[in-house]
Amino acid sequence: MSLIVMKFGGTSVANLKRISNVANIVVKEAKKNKVIVVLSAMAGFTNKMQNYIDDINSEEKHENDLILTAGENISVGILSALLKKRKIKSIPLLGWQVPIITDGNFQKATILNIDNLRIKKFLKKNDVIVLAGFQGIDMNGNITSLGRGGSDTTAVAIASSVKADRCDIYTDVDGVFSSDPNIVKHARKIPKLAFEEMLEMSSTGAKVLHTRSVELAMKNNVVLQVLSSITKKNGTFIVDEKKLIEQEIVSGVSYSKNDSKITISGIPDKPGISARIFGLLADNNINVDMIVQNISQDGISANITFTVPNNEVKLAKFILSNKLNNIKYDSLKTNKNVSKISVIGMGMMSQSGVAQKMFKTLADKSINILAISTSEIKISVLIDVKYTNIAVKSLHKAYKLNIKK
Repeated sequence: MSLIVMKFGGTSVANLKRISNVANIVVKEAKKNKVIVVLSAMAGFTNKMQNYIDDINSEEKHENDLILTAGENISVGILSALLKKRKIKSIPLLGWQVPIITDGNFQKATILNIDNLRIKKFLKKNDVIVLAGFQGIDMNGNITSLGRGGSDTTAVAIASSVKADRCDIYTDVDGVFSSDPNIVKHARKIPKLAFEEMLEMSSTGAKVLHTRSVELAMKNNVVLQVLSSITKKNGTFIVDEKKLIEQEIVSGVSYSKNDSKITISGIPDKPGISARIFGLLADNNINVDMIVQNISQDGISANITFTVPNNEVKLAKFILSNKLNNIKYDSLKTNKNVSKISVIGMGMMSQSGVAQKMFKTLADKSINILAISTSEIKISVLIDVKYTNIAVKSLHKAYKLNIKK
């Protein structure tokens, strides 16, 4: 008998009908294995709670996390009741009851420790544990929330702590695809991906898994499976790269419209200027991604272009506008109408010509590249947002990702 962690997201528990469907899936698994179910709030519930917080203009971080984590409690209660009606021995647990110990960083808490002995004790007496995702408790007894992707992170952390055989992440899609099926009609489902590939996809726009959960799975070698709670099709396994028999040169094409471009023109071309600019941003926890520096012909001034998340661009502009006053520059401009397009694949490490094909494909479509960033298994370019769909489709075709292998 194996131990399986099953995580169901907001769309999977969106209403009573969907939760009843989840109960049926869990019952089937519980007949073969011990099961820990991790649940999100019903789709839209947490956003609704955030709107309430915004409406009352609450700055009380502890109270805000109590509000934000309420939805998971409801999901857990309903599913546990449905399982008991189906004669399944189950126990509902909230984060503090395990306990899942976190730091005190409200709304972005990090898991510090999980009492796995207590979980194993509950498993001896029950076939299924139904656990609230997204939440924990700090050392002072305060309820905390884990931030975006928190339920994924909870599931992987639990799987790692109890050494589960697998962690299944149920969503509203059949698995991980070579690109967004809403843009690329012939996008194919990928049977297996390396942790590194999934991490790059998650960080460059793919919305299937949050980066924190993938990082945690990779660190602790937790086998993941992404699959649908609605269909009965096989999903995508996320595994150690050593378990991949053949590594794809390019596995997928992803995109993100969540970044803004900032350009500072006419800054002095002197040592320490870039360090000053990016030091200010780092001091305010603003994440900088793509960076391009162009030197003018006179060698005296330069232009620096970089990207930051859309929700941080106002703060970045404010900081730079007010704290660079002892550095002369001509202008500081922001642009949200950009899109980051990425091609990802483990095979890039040993295959030449991947970048050339990407750049030529975009050039053939008269798409101008505004910035470039690379890693061992990823190439990202920044383009005008209006070319997003044509860029994704063209690259998907260029790398022959719609051909089943």
